[in-house]
Amino acid sequence: MPMARAPHAAIDNLSHYARSRRDAALAVIRNVLQMSDISPSRFNAAMQAIASDCQVALHFHPDRFDSRGLMVAEGLMQDGRYRCQFETRVSSGLLSPEIGGARDHWERSFFGDVSSELTVRPKYGALDLLRAPNGPAPRFGSCYFLTKPEVLERATFCFHDSYRNPVDKGTAEAFELVMAALLTESFERRYALGEHGLSPGKLIDRLLDTLKEDVEHRFTRPLAGNLDHYIEAQIHGSLRLDEDMAALVADPSFRGTEIERLLVAIAGRYEIELMWHQGLSLSVEDVVTDFRGPTMPSLAKRVAIDGQINAYSIGVAAREVSRFPTRWRERGHQAEVLSELKWLWHLLVRYGSTTDCCTPVPALVE
Repeated sequence: MPMARAPHAAIDNLSHYARSRRDAALAVIRNVLQMSDISPSRFNAAMQAIASDCQVALHFHPDRFDSRGLMVAEGLMQDGRYRCQFETRVSSGLLSPEIGGARDHWERSFFGDVSSELTVRPKYGALDLLRAPNGPAPRFGSCYFLTKPEVLERATFCFHDSYRNPVDKGTAEAFELVMAALLTESFERRYALGEHGLSPGKLIDRLLDTLKEDVEHRFTRPLAGNLDHYIEAQIHGSLRLDEDMAALVADPSFRGTEIERLLVAIAGRYEIELMWHQGLSLSVEDVVTDFRGPTMPSLAKRVAIDGQINAYSIGVAAREVSRFPTRWRERGHQAEVLSELKWLWHLLVRYGSTTDCCTPVPALVE
């Protein structure tokens, strides 16, 4: 499907920006490789693996209501498209779905040109480099789609979140600035993409090993508590479930609910592989006050099911707040309570744990 002019323009703008700074990025890369005793051929092999095998993960909460009053999963089933917040009025980041609003302003500043046609506005995800079971950016949703590798051709990237207006950005064919920033963080902190102990050499080894493995192998790893450290990907143009998605990975707290039936139906209709990660839960007694604020324990007690919070219990509360905000009036206005629930999800990602075995749960058969 041909893209509108503006998506091409956004990609061209970032490509020109990155290519104009390529020499400086390559100098940084060469220095890190030399100091870390990494051969150029091994680094080039890792870059080739990213180009040929990497996917974008698009995180979402399947049970939030969109602008039509449909749950996100219902909208995906009905539309067959992954839509941006300007269409859905749903976001797990900054919700500003107005032309002329904060997101519109920073997109125009970041990309230089974006379309006024809502269906082709950027859709936000993260590069799935280390293949954590719950995805590279779980703060943005308990479930995620994995795109087909060819989607990278119409994506742009930046190191960390675009709302910070980072200088390290580029495209699939001009990725050096982003890679230089990743290697620098790994070299200076022995930390990368939410994982400790990743020196540049270990990072390159991980990329070479991980990007060639079968997708199911991710479930042998522990779930990630990563909230802030990812390579953001912005996909330009329309995203069709039947053409652009390779897999759907879901949270097991939705098993046995109407959400599971919708996810199974989506996978069946659009011929997408459905898998389940191990899922996170947290006892209300373990909810801390010094991560997302002192109101989290009382919120967790109200949200919990059988003394535990998980993706499903937080979603039940979010839907009730959206439908019946007066029931939650003592905690503030609707938008304030929904923000609190978003913070509770962040806390669950950071501190939650799983007791399930590290294998994907078989999907429900209809």
